[in-house]
Amino acid sequence: MPSTCPKCRRVMEEDEICCAQVRYSWRCRSCFKLTTGLAIPYGKCFLCGGDLELIPSRDLGDSMRFQAIRDAVQFELNSFHFYKLARDKARTKAQFDVLERLYEAELDHLHELEEKYHAHLDREVVELSSNEQALLDNWLFRGIHVTEESGIADLYQAALEMERRTRDHFQKLAAALPAGLEKDLCGELAAEEEEHVAMLETELELLG
Repeated sequence: MPSTCPKCRRVMEEDEICCAQVRYSWRCRSCFKLTTGLAIPYGKCFLCGGDLELIPSRDLGDSMRFQAIRDAVQFELNSFHFYKLARDKARTKAQFDVLERLYEAELDHLHELEEKYHAHLDREVVELSSNEQALLDNWLFRGIHVTEESGIADLYQAALEMERRTRDHFQKLAAALPAGLEKDLCGELAAEEEEHVAMLETELELLG
């Protein structure tokens, strides 16, 4: 029977989807982890095991008007530039390899933010050289130092501390907001950082 493609709204003769890139969004009712994909999810949240709910398409308009999204983008940019700076100062191949992986992970996180929240950035902003001292003075990196003596475990501990600080920021912001879209965004972004924390903790454990 005739159907309408949920993406382009084209009416077709058969019950089918004409746009291969139709995407769905769903969120965990427990930890608030937001996920997007090409198929409706089956099962539980992979992060905490909670129940999932489909999120209807939402138009955020200019997403950068939300403090939560502005903060998330800025934190990812700061971390991206921090690892880039540290990587370029690496003294050993082991240091370089870990910092390169963390640098690439932050770039992936930035792209994921852009995709989920349509917070599109000019490539010039991503590649902009940061003021080194201003970056190191940022609250996110206080007390965190990468030195010649830093081992792999030290680098992962530093990365963990930054991710935890970011997660805590969004959790505190969410707790202070009334129910609504911005509070939901803070919860989603806190869950995003919790996933990053879990990944780094797993990698640190594997180091023994």
